[in-house]
Amino acid sequence: MKGRPATISPYPDGPLIVRGDVELLSADGTPIPTRRRTVALCRCGLSSIKPFCDGTHKAAGFRTE
Repeated sequence: MKGRPATISPYPDGPLIVRGDVELLSADGTPIPTRRRTVALCRCGLSSIKPFCDGTHKAAGFRTE
């Protein structure tokens, strides 16, 4: 992909925010479609729409260092 370089920003007690041109792949290498240039990736492991964040971390009390 060409365009903006990718950046990854961890949000305190929340997801990883990925901005820019990236290709997301599943564990077996299958591309994961994205509809936006900015996506939030789950870090708590509880999202129902993995690998994307659905906000479940808030109710679960997920905390980062």
